[in-house]
Amino acid sequence: MKVKHIHNTPEAEKLIAYCARVSNPANQNNEKIEQLLAYCIKAQHWSIFEMATLCLEIKTSRGLAAQILRHKSFSFQEFSQRYAKSTTNEMYEARRQDTKNRQNSIDDMSSDDKDWFLNAQMEVWDKCYTLYQEGLDRGLAKEQARFLLPLSTGTTLYMHGNLRSWITYINLRLENGTQQEHSDIAKECQKIFIEQFPIISKALGWL
Repeated sequence: MKVKHIHNTPEAEKLIAYCARVSNPANQNNEKIEQLLAYCIKAQHWSIFEMATLCLEIKTSRGLAAQILRHKSFSFQEFSQRYAKSTTNEMYEARRQDTKNRQNSIDDMSSDDKDWFLNAQMEVWDKCYTLYQEGLDRGLAKEQARFLLPLSTGTTLYMHGNLRSWITYINLRLENGTQQEHSDIAKECQKIFIEQFPIISKALGWL
């Protein structure tokens, strides 16, 4: 898993503050924006954070990409297995199913079970990728051969959205009930958000 900054609105925090003062044009260029942005967050005036955007590159598996793509307020571009050959996969740790929460898993499995799961993933990937390559060698179209690959197959996403969407996404995916690997992605997204938008992040309590 890897998350990388691609682009964001230049001077985004200043732009958001400028737009927030639309009803006070004589004061729109006021450089003091920290208190204003903090007030907007406290008062839940979230629409103003739609004035700026952030685009990140996310490298993950097809299984986790399906969870990310459910966030409809974002725009996405994803690596296409129809046009390019898949060559990577992601490995995941073994965790026990939580019997009280179907959306949760618990990291208390034995080292033997964890080793078994890692070996099983490698065995599945090796077998599937061998058949995938054989299918391509036989002339199968990539869009057909891809059905031989598992959910652990690697993919790349470009995830673009306004800051309101990013705030919602990060807060949601850091809550209990999110798959651990998806929370790890959200944490990396949060780190980049903090780097790019420190004033907003401080107001959100992320700093």
